[in-house]
Amino acid sequence: MFDRTKMALAAAGVLGLAACGQGGGETPPAAKTAATQPSPAEVQALLASLPAPYNTADLDNGRRQFGLCRSCHTIAEGGPNLTGPNLHGMFGRQAASVTGYRYSDALQAADFVWDAERLNEWLANPRTYLPGNRMTFAGLSDPEKRVDLIAYLKVESGFSSAVTTNDAPDAAAVAPDQ
Repeated sequence: MFDRTKMALAAAGVLGLAACGQGGGETPPAAKTAATQPSPAEVQALLASLPAPYNTADLDNGRRQFGLCRSCHTIAEGGPNLTGPNLHGMFGRQAASVTGYRYSDALQAADFVWDAERLNEWLANPRTYLPGNRMTFAGLSDPEKRVDLIAYLKVESGFSSAVTTNDAPDAAAVAPDQ
């Protein structure tokens, strides 16, 4: 006999796995419980509270851009380190400070705190931003995609505007490529 319920559950499971990217163990937003997922109004309020240009970012596009990161990074609070460290709470955190993650010598020697401006520069080209790091990601050349990704990370990783002071990038850093 044909069981529609089992078929629907199987399809939802396959779609859920596909939405996760290639591994990463990150819980898709739809699978989060109502208690842990902020309401759409709370998300919009957090987005609006971000400094420009992040306050007008496209969070859906930021989520899609995070798909490029998902195989190496998690963003959920208490999420595991993978090939890269967990990114929850990264804004305002000293570089190379996630407990239990083995950083490259280059990152261990880095003396900075992660903020939006540093992350914007890092994401443009990680290899040239900090030579000798082990990140294999080639970079995200489109400044608008970086803004969307950084805004998404702020919303999803426990960002608090009280933690950072240098969050707005130079206008030239996010201007569309000419």
